[in-house]
Amino acid sequence: MAIVVAVVMIVFLLLGFPMMVPLLIGAIVLLFSQFPFLEGTVLIQQMIGGISQSVLVAVPMFILAADIMIKGHTADRLLDLVSKFVGHLRGGLPMTTAMSCTLFGAVSGSTQATVVAMGQPLRPKLIEAGYTDKFAMALIINASDIALLIPPSIGMIIYGVVSGTSVGDLFIAGIGPGLMILVLFSVYCYFKSVRLKIPTAEKASWSERWVALKKALLPMGFPVIIIGGIYSGTFSPTEAASMSVAYALLLEVVIFRQVKISDLPSVALSTGLITAVVFILVAAGTAFSWVISFAKIPDLLLGDVVANAADSPYFILGLIAVSYFIGCMFVDPIVVILILTPIFAPAVEAAGIDPVLVGTLVTLQAAIGSATPPFGCDIFTAVAIFRRPYLEVIAGTPPFIVLLLLSTVLLIMFPQIALFLPGLMQ
Repeated sequence: MAIVVAVVMIVFLLLGFPMMVPLLIGAIVLLFSQFPFLEGTVLIQQMIGGISQSVLVAVPMFILAADIMIKGHTADRLLDLVSKFVGHLRGGLPMTTAMSCTLFGAVSGSTQATVVAMGQPLRPKLIEAGYTDKFAMALIINASDIALLIPPSIGMIIYGVVSGTSVGDLFIAGIGPGLMILVLFSVYCYFKSVRLKIPTAEKASWSERWVALKKALLPMGFPVIIIGGIYSGTFSPTEAASMSVAYALLLEVVIFRQVKISDLPSVALSTGLITAVVFILVAAGTAFSWVISFAKIPDLLLGDVVANAADSPYFILGLIAVSYFIGCMFVDPIVVILILTPIFAPAVEAAGIDPVLVGTLVTLQAAIGSATPPFGCDIFTAVAIFRRPYLEVIAGTPPFIVLLLLSTVLLIMFPQIALFLPGLMQ
């Protein structure tokens, strides 16, 4: 029956229906074919329950904060800060791009917001400096995915809700892998610049750096509020998200005055549309996950794996990485997290693997999938923002995907990359 459900879902996807429709159709087919004694209202109950958890309130709050910052000049101030300190190095401009995407990810938590905020000003500069357009677009798309690892991370919030893992621990665990990817990208940018013989820029004076630092100090308060607030016990993750919105309003409306009160309704509308899509996916994914769990499909698919899990944690982590990576290439990462997390939960528990490590690994695969053909969401964001053909946008992505896959291997082999910081906080 599982095969029939999978075929039905694929058919609806190929017919062009949005992802929530195949999920709900698959859940309905499986429910009424295998459990005719159950009422259909049980799916409604699961959908409502899936979006009723209080921690999910953080999702629209972080999205709203990101939308406010995109409307304002937070991104410009962070970009100027990074360029003043590393812009003169060999490969300084692409390094600036990667670091700026990382910093903006630390204040927005959204890969697509980072593509928009950093892509528009940086792509012309990269091309003007002598880099190819395909390299510039690929760098922006893939560096923006660091935003999914550096807190705040919507992907980690969703995983925490589904798995019951501490969102605060997941946030702090994503910092190490995010910085590792930044270093790998920077090294690649250095050698790329050497090969292309790109000249270096003029070194900024310390007075210019000091001015840039002063301008960026207030925007850099976002990660302090989020991480510091959560781990000092001042805020819960949900309260930290609310504070990030208040802080974004304070900066962009009151202090910088780049966002007008009259702009807020359109910003709120944009946030509402994105939030609606996310919550519908969460609701549909929760219902589908409940049905396949009730039908014991995870046991059928992974029964032998779970039985031998205690002897092969590396195999379990590798299987998780491959499954999520392939899934996120074709489907929205939120949906993949909702569906696969309950399937792998028994194997993770049997192997005694730290759920924080698993959550970080899963989020990394979601980040890779967001920039990987054929259906990575950041690719289509770049197509819309840069107004370039799909094939042209993805042409330069393979080297970056290789580096991201290398990051996956390193994370599996050396779990302390993710677990070191959470260990210090205990």
